[in-house]
Amino acid sequence: MATIPWLVDVLRGAGVQVVTHGDWVNRMRPGSFDPIGVLWHHTAATSSASNPHPALNVCINGRSDLPGPLCQALVDYHGVFHVISAGRCNHAGVSRGSGPIPAGDGNTLMIGWEIDYNGVNQEMTAAQYNASIAATAAVLKRLGKDASYARGHRETSTSGKIDPSFIDLNTMRADVAAKMAGGGNTWSSVVDNSTAGRFTASASWGTSAYSAQRYGTDYRFAQPVAASDAAWYKFNVPATANYRVDAWWPAVSGYNTATPYIVATTTGNRTVIVNQAATGGQWRSLGTFTLPAGDANRVAVSRWSSAAGLVIADAVRLTRV
Repeated sequence: MATIPWLVDVLRGAGVQVVTHGDWVNRMRPGSFDPIGVLWHHTAATSSASNPHPALNVCINGRSDLPGPLCQALVDYHGVFHVISAGRCNHAGVSRGSGPIPAGDGNTLMIGWEIDYNGVNQEMTAAQYNASIAATAAVLKRLGKDASYARGHRETSTSGKIDPSFIDLNTMRADVAAKMAGGGNTWSSVVDNSTAGRFTASASWGTSAYSAQRYGTDYRFAQPVAASDAAWYKFNVPATANYRVDAWWPAVSGYNTATPYIVATTTGNRTVIVNQAATGGQWRSLGTFTLPAGDANRVAVSRWSSAAGLVIADAVRLTRV
């Protein structure tokens, strides 16, 4: 069985903060391990600044239905990599194949990061994302592979896994590729209308799952009026810098053709008008803006439209550029 005892040195060489746990070099599951890629997960546990790695013990020791270790490393709330294994782990199960990763035994084919956040009403922190990008880029370089060998569990799972939630995996791979090419860390964050504590709207906004083009389980809708009554998306922006703002909406022919999005920039609010009757079910760029650091409402969907048809508030993504 192959192992990757070089993992800690490679991570530290990439500037990633590492903590090792016990006899990590020899802690592993029986069976073959010949990794060609890296697989991202989320733990489904709720982490915080004061409880940064609630799933660590489970990842080391396993569960009653699945013996540990459950990953090569857990990434805590602060972006620290807790390395627990240099060998095969029970993290991936059967792979249905994704990109260059073939169908087969995912535990043989991939190194796994368990990123400690719940993935339902909590997204990964910027520290977790940046550390995971740096670690993935460094490990893929060591394996002699490119960024296409970085995958998310939801791309390889045969049982409907959703992890890692709230990140765009194509953007993740682009950020890994940039890091491998010598670029810096790229922060990206998604807020959906169902993200707890991150989306606010008045009672005039209804909830629908009508369109299959939706992001997540549902989206919000409202009639256009001659008043803002905006639905706001709150982001914890890590630094004052330029960010690409993307929006996701389900397109239905009867939806509003002149929906205003408001972006709160360092120089005041900017308004971008989009046609929500078309080009739905994908990320659409609203432009690149300078945003201030801090945790605050950054993007809104306004009801103040002169066009007919429902105004939709689904998901918004910020990406540092």
